[in-house]
Amino acid sequence: MKRPRAGALTFFWQWLKNPLRMASVTPSSAELAAAMIEELPDDTTRVIELGGGTGAITRALLAAGIQARQLLVLELNEELHAHLHARFPDVYVVLGDAHSLPELARGSGYLDRGLADAIVSSLGLLTMPPSLQGEIIAAALACLKPDGVFIQFTYGPTSPVADEVTRELGLTVSRGEFVLRNVPPATVFVYRRTG
Repeated sequence: MKRPRAGALTFFWQWLKNPLRMASVTPSSAELAAAMIEELPDDTTRVIELGGGTGAITRALLAAGIQARQLLVLELNEELHAHLHARFPDVYVVLGDAHSLPELARGSGYLDRGLADAIVSSLGLLTMPPSLQGEIIAAALACLKPDGVFIQFTYGPTSPVADEVTRELGLTVSRGEFVLRNVPPATVFVYRRTG
């Protein structure tokens, strides 16, 4: 019988402790990570990841060629942060809330090398009120190049970001891949500034 990976057990334990804060009961699949990476612009070198979890997407970003010192991973959960920090010692792994991303990214030294080309997010935006979505995405945009992309996955069939938020922030949205081989199945969405 196949034994569960330590990261998956850590993730599941954190979900048991606080199911409303965790967007899923299991880490993202390799297929979902690949679908998110597929949406990165070809010239992407600098990435911020929101909600690093156990590092499934972090690992895929590094495998896709993103250099460790060009990647910042933000995680709110202290135990998952410690897991990520131990697993990826050369990556900027930051403990904190996505509301405070600009301050945290500056404080870590990540922004000393410039803004990110892309932000990949595993946050549970679908369950958040529009006002909170707007605050988090505005904070993310402050760390993103003007032509950068914000990539988000969701377990629902439609964009997890409310229409009023995309209008207010001047974003366009496009639908990426639907990933059946994820628990639960997920859809990738990409947000860009309109001008």
